[in-house]
Amino acid sequence: MSENMSIASLVGQASLLVQIVMLILLAASVVSWALILAKRSQIARSTKASDRFEDRFWSGGKLSELHEKVTRDKDATGLAALFQHGYEAFMRARDTPDAEPEDVVNATHRALRVSHARENERLESGLAMLATIGSVSPYVGLFGTVWGIMNAFIAIGQVQQATVAMVAPGIAEALIATAMGLFAAIPAVVAYNLFTSRIGQLDARYRTFADEFAGILERGLRHGAER
Repeated sequence: MSENMSIASLVGQASLLVQIVMLILLAASVVSWALILAKRSQIARSTKASDRFEDRFWSGGKLSELHEKVTRDKDATGLAALFQHGYEAFMRARDTPDAEPEDVVNATHRALRVSHARENERLESGLAMLATIGSVSPYVGLFGTVWGIMNAFIAIGQVQQATVAMVAPGIAEALIATAMGLFAAIPAVVAYNLFTSRIGQLDARYRTFADEFAGILERGLRHGAER
């Protein structure tokens, strides 16, 4: 590839609109990779934290002691957050004068549902941006491609005899816009699908734990067990 046909020179010689399109796609790619790395780390942390908490929860011991440990952490997430909010709601409702068992159970379920929704919202933050980048970037690149090809044909129409050297730069800058659109879109789409699957697995895990934990508290309440 000659110096005049290098990628850097083609980008520098591209029309202003195509350069703006390339800049937008570059920014989208940077944002996409930042979100991918951050979300990957977040999901990994949530999974490990849930693994550790489940080991502690099912190892036995009093729930009150486990609640004290979780409270001391101050940054409980995932299953620990569900446990903390559910247990605190259960204790508040149970200690309410003239509280009926059904009211205590309902209050616990409500707290678990709210905590579950908050955890899902935290995990899903940023996914909409990834989906937007993955779906829009190819069309933005295509717009730059169409504009570049249009300029190339306009240049052909202004001369009597067109050569490959004359139209090649316009076609090349158009194809660069297409490539940049795909470069931004493909990782975003792959990451979105992968993260959605993993978040779905965590969501099912949270839902199962919430049902099991509510059942444990309800059985303890029905039998008058101190927890």
